[in-house]
Amino acid sequence: MSRFNRVALAFLLPGLTMLYGCQDLLPQDTSSLLIPGFQRSEIFGLVAGLGTTFAAVPDLVAMLKRRSSAGMNPRMAAIMGVFQIIWVYYGLLIVSRPVIAWNVVAVLINFLSVGAYAHFARKEKAKQENECPNSHYG
Repeated sequence: MSRFNRVALAFLLPGLTMLYGCQDLLPQDTSSLLIPGFQRSEIFGLVAGLGTTFAAVPDLVAMLKRRSSAGMNPRMAAIMGVFQIIWVYYGLLIVSRPVIAWNVVAVLINFLSVGAYAHFARKEKAKQENECPNSHYG
């Protein structure tokens, strides 16, 4: 047996045992000690959502600082926005406050990114047309 297979087996067997054979060993989702109205899983969801939601902010800030659409892919932001809207709907279905809250914020950030891209791309196109009005051959 290869070394990789042995290492994988060493992690897989205890993991499967824990999942299937020892349900009592798994942590239960209890109320948070910090905020009693929240379950512990919601607190972890809020923390995890913070990182993933604001991951697009540095690109938005950089685009606003340089006042240029360079380096921005609006399709990526639009696709992410569509799937974040689906995540919001999923959060409503499973009644998960962290999923709903963070994805609503992420949709707004993506909306701002696509809007800023459109604004700067329109300005850049107008500037090019003003600089080179006779650039077409015809």
